[in-house]
Amino acid sequence: QVQLVESGGGLVQAGGSLRLSCAASGRAFSRYTMGWFRQAPGKEREFVTRIAWSDGSINYADSVKGRFTISRDNAKNTVYLQMNSLKPEDTAVYYCAARYLGGSTNYDDPRRVDYWGQGTQVTVSS
Repeated sequence: QVQLVESGGGLVQAGGSLRLSCAASGRAFSRYTMGWFRQAPGKEREFVTRIAWSDGSINYADSVKGRFTISRDNAKNTVYLQMNSLKPEDTAVYYCAARYLGGSTNYDDPRRVDYWGQGTQVTVSS
């Protein structure tokens, strides 16, 4: 069992930055592929980024490449999402996601996620 708690969301102007954190409780954090998804009002939950448990490989959605950076600190059981050059279309609830021994296939499918955080609101004003 893993519990995920996000923090760091808020209101920011376009072009600004935010850093989200996701603290995980439970054991074997290093064996979880960690990621972030987001969901805007009236839209489906979509993949943002993930960092693999095995080799630290990273994938990003095209919409955030070059602007967002994911990282993890296994000693602190925490994953981070640094978001720069934010745009109004980045406005959404951001969810931390954990997938036990998550591999390189279907990493962008929310149905493959084992645990979710409660979400944190990110609002980007124009």
